[in-house]
Amino acid sequence: MSIRKFDFLILFLILPFIIISLFLVNEISQKLFYKELLYIGIGFIVFIIVYFIPIRKLLWVIPFIYWLNVILLLMVDLFGIKILGAQRWLKIPILNLTIQPSEFMKTTLLLMLGFLIYKYPPRLVYNLKEFLRFSVYILIPFFLIAKEPDLGTALITLIIGFGVLFIVGVDKKIWISISIFSIIFVPIAYKFLLKDYQKKRIEHFLNKPSYHVKQSLIAIGSGGLTGKNKNEATQTQLKFLPIASSDFIFAYLVERFGFIGALNIIILYFILIFYLLKRAEKLKDDYFAKVMYAGVALMIFIYAFVNIAMTMNLAPVVGVPLPLISHGGTSFINFMILFAILENLVSRKEFLHSHGVK
Repeated sequence: MSIRKFDFLILFLILPFIIISLFLVNEISQKLFYKELLYIGIGFIVFIIVYFIPIRKLLWVIPFIYWLNVILLLMVDLFGIKILGAQRWLKIPILNLTIQPSEFMKTTLLLMLGFLIYKYPPRLVYNLKEFLRFSVYILIPFFLIAKEPDLGTALITLIIGFGVLFIVGVDKKIWISISIFSIIFVPIAYKFLLKDYQKKRIEHFLNKPSYHVKQSLIAIGSGGLTGKNKNEATQTQLKFLPIASSDFIFAYLVERFGFIGALNIIILYFILIFYLLKRAEKLKDDYFAKVMYAGVALMIFIYAFVNIAMTMNLAPVVGVPLPLISHGGTSFINFMILFAILENLVSRKEFLHSHGVK
C-alpha cells in the first residue's frame, strides 16, 4: 500500500459535508450532536480497517457477503422488529442495538455487480442473456426490501443496480423494452401492489402536501437569499419542522443559510460526483474499480436528488437521508465503507504496477 497514491482529494471533498452536518445537528440538539460525533468516529475507524483489507485478493468472498446480506433480509421478514409500522430492523440482543440490512445491501450489491462485471466483462455491450444474469442479483434484494415495506430504499437499490449496468454498457434495445414495460406496469403496480400509506404519500405529493412537507416549504421559503440566524430560524427551533436532523435537514440548512447556502451544497455534491465519475472513466478496463467509483457517484446523486426534491415537494416523501449530512449512523458508516473501498482500489501497489499507473 502506497501512501503517495492515497487519494486525499476524496477526503478533502467529503470534509465540508461532515462539518456542515455537525454544525446543523449541534444547533438542533446537543444530544444528537454527541451521537453524531460517535457515528463519525466509528465511520473513520471502519474506514481505516476497510482501507487495509486486501480487497482485490478477496474478491471471491464477495458472493458470500452478498448472500449473507440476502439471508439477513429474509431474517427481517421472519424475525425483524417493527418501528412505526415497518418491519425493517434486526435486533442484536447482547449489544441491544438494531441494524437495518437494507442500508448495507446497496453497498453489497455494488460489490456483487463489480465482481460479476469483473468476471464477465462486456465485449462491447451486454446482450439480453448477460443482462438477465445481472438482473437476478438486482431484483432479489429489490423484492425483499419492498416487502418490508420500504419502497423508497427498494427503488433506490433498483436504480443503482441498473444504473451501473447502463454506465458499463447494455444493448439499447433492452433499455427501450424496459421503458415500454415500465410505462405499462406503473399504473398496475399503483392499483394492486402499493399499500394504502404509500398511495397516500403519492396523492399528497400530487394534490396536497403533507404536514411534514408544508413545514419544510415554510422553512425553505423563510430562509430567503442568505438565511436567518439560529434564534430566528423558528421552524426548526420551535419544533415545527419534523425530523429536522435527518430526513428534512436540507430544509433547516436553507432556513439558516438561504438560497446561497443551498446552492453551495448542491455545487459541492456535483463536484464530488463529477470527480468520482472522472476517476471511473480513467479506469478503463479495470471493471471492478470502475463499477465501484461509478456506483458510489450514482448513489450520492440519487440520495441527494431524492432528499432535496422531497423537501421541496418535487418528489413523494421517502426515508432517504441527505448523504454525509443527515444525522444517522448507518448511512454515514455505509458511505465511509464505500470511500474506503475506493481508496483501497487505487492505493495498492500491485494494482498500480499491473496497470502501468505512475
